[in-house]
Amino acid sequence: MKIEILFEDQHIIIVNKPNNVLIHNSYYARNIKDETLLELLYTQFGCHFYPVHRLDRKTSGILMLAKHKENVAVFQELFNANQIKKTYLGIVRGFVDLALVIDSPVKNPDTKIYKDAETYCEPIHRKLLDIPVIPYENSRYSLVKLTPASGRMHQLRIHLNKINHPIVGDYKYGDRFHNRMFEQELDCKNLFLHAYSLHFTQPMTNEKIELNASFPTDWIKIFKLFDWNFN
Repeated sequence: MKIEILFEDQHIIIVNKPNNVLIHNSYYARNIKDETLLELLYTQFGCHFYPVHRLDRKTSGILMLAKHKENVAVFQELFNANQIKKTYLGIVRGFVDLALVIDSPVKNPDTKIYKDAETYCEPIHRKLLDIPVIPYENSRYSLVKLTPASGRMHQLRIHLNKINHPIVGDYKYGDRFHNRMFEQELDCKNLFLHAYSLHFTQPMTNEKIELNASFPTDWIKIFKLFDWNFN
């Protein structure tokens, strides 16, 4: 598998991570034996890279890595200071009618301590399908833009479930009936959460960088089927 490169300079590389690819091996994913993103990049480039932030295995999209380990903290500080704007897109169950802020603590899986977390959710498109999903005679979906003000593990997935609009394809926090419908009726099996964009100023070069990550195949299929456009 060749990883798409969105940006590269002497300090960082920014890639478009596919669905279902771990960034690196971890205790929580110890049973997954597929090649990790870091292993794939090593095969592709012959050198090591160091993740600056994280994406869940099932989430696709834009990810920044440092070329030198000592520079990781420099870019992490930008994330911590909200000087890097991250935008995600999600397809969720139900109609999201109005923009809203989801302000709800998220539990850290290691410490079991809840930490403050905030997500801005903005509706973009809606779709009603004449396909029954228990307990309704039809099914409703929304395309939403998600801007996290914090970076807790599984934050977006937990927050969307909290407002009763779980992300389609999420088998941990989602709705199994809608997940099953997407698999059986639409032949789409992936999580519909995509890290779409990064906007920031590279602190070492002072270059302004604005990047968008192209969509996986399942997303393109749904955009065509639902007659949705997004630029």
